[in-house]
Amino acid sequence: MRVLLARMDNLGDVLLAGPAVRAVAARADEVALLCGPRGRAAADMLPGVDRVLEWCAPWIDPEPEPVDPAEIARLTRMVGGFDRALIFTSFHQSPLPLALVLRMAGVGWIGGISADYPGSLLDLRLRLDEPGRGDIPETERMLALAAEAGFPSPADTRLRVREPLPDMSALTGTPPGERGHVVVHPGTSVPARAWPAERCAEAVRLLAGAGHRVLVTGHHQEKDLTARVAGDAGVDLGGRTSLAELAAVLAGARVVVAGNTGPAHLAAAVGTPVVSLFAPTVPAARWAPYGVPTVLLGDQNAPCKGTRARACPVPGHPCLSSVTGRHVVAAVEHLMEVAP
Repeated sequence: MRVLLARMDNLGDVLLAGPAVRAVAARADEVALLCGPRGRAAADMLPGVDRVLEWCAPWIDPEPEPVDPAEIARLTRMVGGFDRALIFTSFHQSPLPLALVLRMAGVGWIGGISADYPGSLLDLRLRLDEPGRGDIPETERMLALAAEAGFPSPADTRLRVREPLPDMSALTGTPPGERGHVVVHPGTSVPARAWPAERCAEAVRLLAGAGHRVLVTGHHQEKDLTARVAGDAGVDLGGRTSLAELAAVLAGARVVVAGNTGPAHLAAAVGTPVVSLFAPTVPAARWAPYGVPTVLLGDQNAPCKGTRARACPVPGHPCLSSVTGRHVVAAVEHLMEVAP
């Protein structure tokens, strides 16, 4: 049985699909994962994935190009030949555009979660977003679809990445297999979810003053931010790691401090506790770090709650600017006590 799985959005969303991917892989002969360019690096790291297919879906990507018939034709050729397909989506996304393309490609059985009537596009229509049902963690949402399709959940439903990870001890100062430092990751893909840089820098100074070795991480486009946040108190690793190397840096941390962004889920995938600076533009019950000890900081009842805003709609960004460096230090020390 050749199964195509799809998760078309960001790095963190792809990581959250990992347990469902492993559920399918336990009973399938081949598992291919269709993802967008923003999630590709994470898809390459998921256990259970035999092959990764990359295509940017204009109905999912936050900065979409116009729909191109030639690109739709290319996708149709790409996804042909699979026996089954499961389309993983969040509550605000529809599986139906991709299901139509899969039907055109000749995929004989397709499952997805859909509030909308799918006609003949879905063989399995799971409904999880009815009013009053409450928020379901993204990972459990995808596991539910896999289970309904005949792929029961694995005994271990925590997030995972492929191992072994690179040895980053020369950069971090923490020996392989040990946890010794604290990571602060100030960047986010969505500005509304970012803790103010001056607060991040304050936390780095206070953590260093409390005796912690603090590493500040970020991709190459965030080097100015990581340098500012690290200052003289932290070690600036901005732009110095691939995703697999970042995973190794996070795996060596005792605690990771991050916003609602991919590296928070990567930290969960390597089993590291997270201080989550979470803006309530999306529900924490759905997207908080999954399966690891977590302290959630940020006003979850701020006026931006549930808006899914990419730029903060409230002057002063109160949901996160109200969190101080001392709040973060206290949260880090709490996690060190409960998950030494």
